[in-house]
Amino acid sequence: VVDMNEHQKISFTGRIINSLFNTVTGKKIAILGFAFKKDTGDVRETPAITVCNMLLQDGAQLHVYDPKVNKQDAMAEFKYHDMVVDENRLVWCSSPRSAVDGAHAIVVLTEWDEFKTYNYAEFYTMMMKPAFLFDGRSILDRAALRRIGFEVHCIGHASEVPASGF
Repeated sequence: VVDMNEHQKISFTGRIINSLFNTVTGKKIAILGFAFKKDTGDVRETPAITVCNMLLQDGAQLHVYDPKVNKQDAMAEFKYHDMVVDENRLVWCSSPRSAVDGAHAIVVLTEWDEFKTYNYAEFYTMMMKPAFLFDGRSILDRAALRRIGFEVHCIGHASEVPASGF
């Protein structure tokens, strides 16, 4: 599992924005994982703070799913870092499906084991096209995601377009 330093968080977020045609304004982005690490609700020093703040600053609509983190704890962490967040554009979801439905991109920020078991082919059908997946923890099968049709970006790896050649 990859831990993100500050430079990697900024670079990773820049890659998200650049890949989505240089802007995320008004685009729905599904954030999978907000906790600092799996199996905890701890948000202190989570990479999600920097990544989400940058995406919100660029105008994204974030729909977050994390099995253990609630919106109140996330908002407290943003406030602790003196980050002002438009709560109308930060939506907490009760399931990964609701986070992903209609999204332009999925961004994985915590290495929860359950994220490896999701039906990404089903997610793909629910998303806007082209569908992007950004794996900030290098936990998913990039080749399988490309075969489904995702444009896959993984921290520590070059960008990869779908197997169909789009």
